[in-house]
Amino acid sequence: MSPARRTIGILAFTQIASWGALYYAFAVLAPDIQRDLGMGKEAAFAAFSWSLLVAGVAATPVGALVDRRGGQGVMALGSVVCAIGLAWLSRCTTLASYWGAWTVIGLAMSLTLYEAAFATINRKLDAGAPRAISTLTLFAGFASTIFWPLTLALSSRLGWRDTYLAYAGLQLAACLPLHLWLGRDAPRAPLPAHAPRDSHTLGEAVRHPAFWKLALAFSANVFIFSALAIHLIPLLQSLGHAAGTAVLLAALVGPMQVAGRVGERVLGRDAAPQVVGRFVFSTLPAGLLALALVGTQAWGVVLFCMLYGMSNGVLTIIRGTLPRALFGARNYGAITGAMAVPSLLSKAVGPLAGAALLSGAAGPLMLPLVLTGCALASLLLYLSAIRAPAAALDAARPASYPARTSPDRKHP
Repeated sequence: MSPARRTIGILAFTQIASWGALYYAFAVLAPDIQRDLGMGKEAAFAAFSWSLLVAGVAATPVGALVDRRGGQGVMALGSVVCAIGLAWLSRCTTLASYWGAWTVIGLAMSLTLYEAAFATINRKLDAGAPRAISTLTLFAGFASTIFWPLTLALSSRLGWRDTYLAYAGLQLAACLPLHLWLGRDAPRAPLPAHAPRDSHTLGEAVRHPAFWKLALAFSANVFIFSALAIHLIPLLQSLGHAAGTAVLLAALVGPMQVAGRVGERVLGRDAAPQVVGRFVFSTLPAGLLALALVGTQAWGVVLFCMLYGMSNGVLTIIRGTLPRALFGARNYGAITGAMAVPSLLSKAVGPLAGAALLSGAAGPLMLPLVLTGCALASLLLYLSAIRAPAAALDAARPASYPARTSPDRKHP
């Protein structure tokens, strides 16, 4: 088995298992947790949102660590931290203990989920990283499809506590040895003082407006997706669709995410990520506008779910490949970790803001209308970011360094 196939195969399994246990299982188990611990929905979800904030804070140092040391040790440690957090959550009985468990789980997210996996691929596979990231997201897109029914089946037999305990065991029994099997990466030799460099440092990247425009564009999209991940079915019911119909229509989103990723591999195989990103950021506002205008009709919801799902599916790939194309590969983990911080904050805020908009006096249409505005803002930010020519990005570099010549850096 080639190193690339081994790396992708390992991470495909561990991403599905980690996303399923740390993120998707909670949507199924939250009602049981609330009843058992005697807390309201707001308190239960607030701790979950807190874990996303913790992941955001830890993202940059974790990415920098992967850049220096490779992903084997970082992600193996993440499996151990996952197991500790999930086992703690399975045994908590007080509100303080509940928040403590989610704090540990937030750290585990930063060590094991996409940002860490993408940085690991970038460190190990170098020129083949963009295609490997695309392939990984294709497999990892099935995490919710697998873990929602699996969690429901386990919780009906074991209860929520032993379900989380079983997932802790899965991290130690399967994910830990697989992450160790990634193998060590050769240390990167330091560049000579005046040698040409094809990558920005973290400091150089964050000094350029393109970095922040992209970070905010990604953040706006993640805000939309996190709000709808929790509130899409209630929104469809508020628009007049029966509960069964709303669930059936919403179920289109998952397959369309996979379809979008397949399309990216087939149709966008040789395209620069900047070009593919135009599709992602243009499709989402069109879908949300369709939901706002004709969301009371089933065909309108189908159109929305198709556009929304494809956009969400491909966005994950763009988040993994575009920073490398613009800022280089050498400090990829630190740069993508820093760029992910606003997105993780938006992911934490999205469900709370969505609940406020959906329950407001203006009616259910306010939510898709506000989200359409966010999608249009993200499109404008993205187009402004990728419009920066190569020389403009190089202007962020100190004068003593030669300009970049990276073949990864393609501009439309």
